[in-house]
Amino acid sequence: MWAARAARQLMRRFVTEEDGISTIEIILIIVVLIGLVIIFKSQLTSLVNSTLSRITSQAGSI
Repeated sequence: MWAARAARQLMRRFVTEEDGISTIEIILIIVVLIGLVIIFKSQLTSLVNSTLSRITSQAGSI
C-alpha cells in the first residue's frame, strides 16, 4: 500500500516538474539560429535579393 502511494506521489511530482522549454534551452536555440545566419549570410542575402527582384519584375506584368 505504501509503495503504491509513493509511486503516485513520485509520478505527480514528475508531471508537475515538467514545465516545458526552459530559459537555457531558448537561449541555446537563439544562439544556434544566430550562428546559422552568420554562417550563411551571403547565401541568404542573395536568395532574398533574387526573390525580391523576381517579385518586382513579375508585379509589373499583372
